[in-house]
Amino acid sequence: MEQLLAGLRAVGERTRLRILFLLTNGELTVKELTQILNQSQPRVSRHVKLMAEAGIIERYREGAWVFLRLVEDGPSGAIAKFISEIVPDGDEIVAADLQRLGRIRDHRSNRALAYFDQNAEQWDKIRSLHVAEIEVEKAMRHLVGDTRIDQLVDIGTGTGRVLELFAPQAERAVGLDASHEMLAIARQRMEEAGQRHAQVRHGDLYQLPFQAGTVDLVTIHQVLHFLDDPASALTEVARVLAPGGRVLIVDFAPHEQEFLREEQEHRYLGIKHEQIRRWSAGAGLEVTHHESLHPEADKQGGLTVSLWMAVRPGLKGNR
Repeated sequence: MEQLLAGLRAVGERTRLRILFLLTNGELTVKELTQILNQSQPRVSRHVKLMAEAGIIERYREGAWVFLRLVEDGPSGAIAKFISEIVPDGDEIVAADLQRLGRIRDHRSNRALAYFDQNAEQWDKIRSLHVAEIEVEKAMRHLVGDTRIDQLVDIGTGTGRVLELFAPQAERAVGLDASHEMLAIARQRMEEAGQRHAQVRHGDLYQLPFQAGTVDLVTIHQVLHFLDDPASALTEVARVLAPGGRVLIVDFAPHEQEFLREEQEHRYLGIKHEQIRRWSAGAGLEVTHHESLHPEADKQGGLTVSLWMAVRPGLKGNR
């Protein structure tokens, strides 16, 4: 009852009600809120602090930035959902807020596109060497299947493509990455796709910000070859996986493209099936599937893409 009352008090004010409605459209920083609300940062911060203490919103630090997002669970989540649905669409203040929000999103998009344009050449060079992404994604979809996912985590989410791929069948979806620039692109992609339940976070893959035994599916797409210690990364994945939870790994098979090590900081020039099996076994995971997708014959020196599915032993739901 106290939590419910605290939540009602937290949104029972004009500015906080505007903040609540804006956050139903996706994550925002305090700075962005000040631009939309046309209020000072200290004033907006006080409102945010009160709403956070009441459990209406959550704060996530990403480097020097702090992103705000509505809480989805419990009485506070129910309050936020209900009130956001009854805010009148035709209200002049709400309409003006949404217009300014649109400009904020356009700015984000332009910034993300500029970064992508600056780095697209190196990504395109790699893509030209291996199997078409559409084929890789098709194989990934087949392995995951179309069953509902309670909690999805995409490690090294990059531009958020894998998150976008599986978020529609997940109750919750979180993408982690160490690059703030990549997270900006991924956040924009999620907003444009309308996947408001999908979040992106700056995080350390060796210390995942999830409780043990709570995640149903982890995806690791073209990440392990960058790592100094993939075994430890898989051990951390195993920690957060629920019994019966799965991890889908996609990476290059062994190759001799030395430029990827010299120019792109690849630690491994592809990964052997036996190595994935050893790392998985050491983490307490069982590899249940392995397949390889080979490049077209005309791609000289082309890269083979391998996929693995590993499972944490145990019956699903026994958490």
